[in-house]
Amino acid sequence: MAIDDESDARLPPAASPRWGRFILGAYVLITLVLLADLFTGPRLTFSPLLAAVPVLAGTGTRRPWVPLAAGGVALAAVGVLAVLNGQVGTGVHAASAAAVATVAVSSSASVALVADRERRLAQLRSVAEAAQQALLRPVAPRIGGLRAAVRYAPAAAEARIGGDLYAVLDSPFGVRVLLGDVRGKGLGAVETAADVLGVFREAAVSEADLSRIAGRLDATVARRPGDEEFVTAVLVSVPEHGSASLVNCGHPAPLLRTRHRVDEVDPPAWSPPLALLGLTGGCYPVQQVPLGPGDLLLLYTDGVSEARDTAGVFYPLAERLSAMPAGEGPEPLLDRLLADVRAYTPHGLDDDAALLALARPARPG
Repeated sequence: MAIDDESDARLPPAASPRWGRFILGAYVLITLVLLADLFTGPRLTFSPLLAAVPVLAGTGTRRPWVPLAAGGVALAAVGVLAVLNGQVGTGVHAASAAAVATVAVSSSASVALVADRERRLAQLRSVAEAAQQALLRPVAPRIGGLRAAVRYAPAAAEARIGGDLYAVLDSPFGVRVLLGDVRGKGLGAVETAADVLGVFREAAVSEADLSRIAGRLDATVARRPGDEEFVTAVLVSVPEHGSASLVNCGHPAPLLRTRHRVDEVDPPAWSPPLALLGLTGGCYPVQQVPLGPGDLLLLYTDGVSEARDTAGVFYPLAERLSAMPAGEGPEPLLDRLLADVRAYTPHGLDDDAALLALARPARPG
């Protein structure tokens, strides 16, 4: 996505009702100063107060000419007051005029700087959105005979990219899924996520063995410079019929919801996150998970399972999932879950939260 000038449209318009109140206040101040001078006689002037006029006008706009125009009107008012208050020293009127002019120019420069910073921020946000679309591609609601959905909520309201990653794609071996969480920050974490997703998208359509795909991802992260980043992840392969295959690389255990219950899919043995397999040796074990008609497999990151209420209690994901309507499709279910997590944490999420659901459609009748 190229950066364009659409970011200007995101800046507050000067003539909008919200900002117009400040401009109106500036001209009301001019009127009040003139009236006060008329009633106090020629020996007293309130013209120094007119220096506040361009400040008021500049507060509510992103157009640099607005405080300049308001300053020009205020300067004209200073001239009127100089005529009306002939017994006030010329130096007072000159100082008032200089103050108004100085403040008007300063306010105009400040407005220009703020507008430029907001424009740059809008451009950065557009770049972040483009990066997110390139990394975290939309998930089709139906893929390979399955129903799928994903929801992603960054912890920071202004963020577009966080530390969680996901991918769902069809392959000759069935539907292949990856959900992960990069344990790192900043640009390095984004680069790690890009590397992992790139390797997964290539390996998922060429490797039949899910364990080998996990091994390739581990090697990819391990080769990255630095020693602080690793990735917890879950890989799933779902053929058209039969059980799903699952590899858990140090990630929170997925949940399997059947008609009657919700169970954690615990791995047969603990496996390290991606980049740390060399510390333990061996390979990532693959486990089989029965996924029958009407069953749903829920993957999530610890931004969901470790969300806390005001008392510091973790969000009871399995319990809340069990209480939600059976037979609900992945899309409405994830909407309901994410809304429930946000309601559970009134002060906001402490970490990025990602939810990914796969479901086999129930047999007719």
